[in-house]
Amino acid sequence: MEPMKAREHFGSRMAVIMAMAGSAIGLGNIWRFPYLVGQNGGAAFILVYLVACVVLALPVFMAEAIIGRRSGCNSFGAMRVLAPGTRWKWLAMVTVITPMLILSYYSVVGGWSVDYFIKSCAFRFTGDTSGIFGRFISSTWEPLITHTVFMAFTAGIVLLGVKKGIEKFTKITMPMLFVLIVAIVIYGLTIPGSWKGVEYMVKPDFSKLDANVVATAMGQAFFSLSLGVGTILTYASYMQKQENIVTSGVCTASFDLLFALLAGFAVMPAVFAAGIAPEEGAGLVFQTLPFIFSHMGWAGAIVSILFFFSILIAALTSSISVLEVGVAYLVEEKGWTRVRSTLVLALATWALGVLCSLSFGPLSGVKLLGLGFFDIFDNLCSNWLMPFGGLLFSLFVGWKMSKADVRDEFTNGGTRNVGLFNAVYFLLRYVAPVGILVVFVTNLLF
Repeated sequence: MEPMKAREHFGSRMAVIMAMAGSAIGLGNIWRFPYLVGQNGGAAFILVYLVACVVLALPVFMAEAIIGRRSGCNSFGAMRVLAPGTRWKWLAMVTVITPMLILSYYSVVGGWSVDYFIKSCAFRFTGDTSGIFGRFISSTWEPLITHTVFMAFTAGIVLLGVKKGIEKFTKITMPMLFVLIVAIVIYGLTIPGSWKGVEYMVKPDFSKLDANVVATAMGQAFFSLSLGVGTILTYASYMQKQENIVTSGVCTASFDLLFALLAGFAVMPAVFAAGIAPEEGAGLVFQTLPFIFSHMGWAGAIVSILFFFSILIAALTSSISVLEVGVAYLVEEKGWTRVRSTLVLALATWALGVLCSLSFGPLSGVKLLGLGFFDIFDNLCSNWLMPFGGLLFSLFVGWKMSKADVRDEFTNGGTRNVGLFNAVYFLLRYVAPVGILVVFVTNLLF
């Protein structure tokens, strides 16, 4: 194995957990999870999602972490170091390119959170909110400006580096994010009629379950934990060798699950209290919640500020991890400076994001297979590229790396987690690849 170059590392175990949790906890939890719950039968979907996280997503998370820390490199470099002279590194290029595609449309939604935070601070959600979302996303300049602002914030944090940028930002914002979402949940449960939303979240309707719902839950587990795109691998490459991969993985997955459920309990009770259909879709948060806040008086103005600030912070903690994947590649493989790498990637991603943003307005008539640019990128990444990356990582650790090397990394040289190794290794080698293939087949058929 090639020697690793000196590079930055996270300063502590808490820094690792906060950074990885920040990568996992994002728009996938607050924006995506609630509307998927609404579209797929409530608690029944949540149960499948929980199982998928434990038996599918967590083993793949471990695989990424093992590759990252073992190699001390970016996705491409990791395959070059751990499987020299093979084509694995070229397959890994998919996990370098995918994050940039994700960030192109993710930053557009991040821009929506910037706009809605500004609107909430200006008390725009105290009166008639009908049509605000539609007018905003269909316009040309407003969403482009907020998309640009969000990308600038993301690039600015990544420019500062691992310790001064990513570590410091996530250590401050992640605890704040949990406090904010818990406060919103508590307040939401006091709204008359909100308990119908609670029942929807906890009483499963198994008649809603089908192959498509199961595949959607599996896909959400990947999306939510940022798997298959090299973010966990890249962050793990900044871990100290003495850190416990299993502890970091379980804590990250637990925080992610907890936050997703809290987001569901923050959104669904309010949706039911307002008499709005939970199947509203991707616009659930941005279309329905302002309506709810407008009927809560002065308290609604305060809650809306807290809620959209939470979305903005969650979006940023994930976007910086996504951008860092490409930056690490350019710095380590091409010899570019962090400044040059960050600015070039941010500009390229911003340009793709312009197409995604305009697909709701001036470019709304431009379609490919009936999909606009935003939906094309979302579908390509969520349904195909992310699962492919997860399959790549699980096969590499389960079948390409030697079992002795995997055990050594998983158990910290035989000192920790020894009893868990065989179970996780079995899931990683046999269960995870089959589960991912099920997602692929279901996406093809449905």
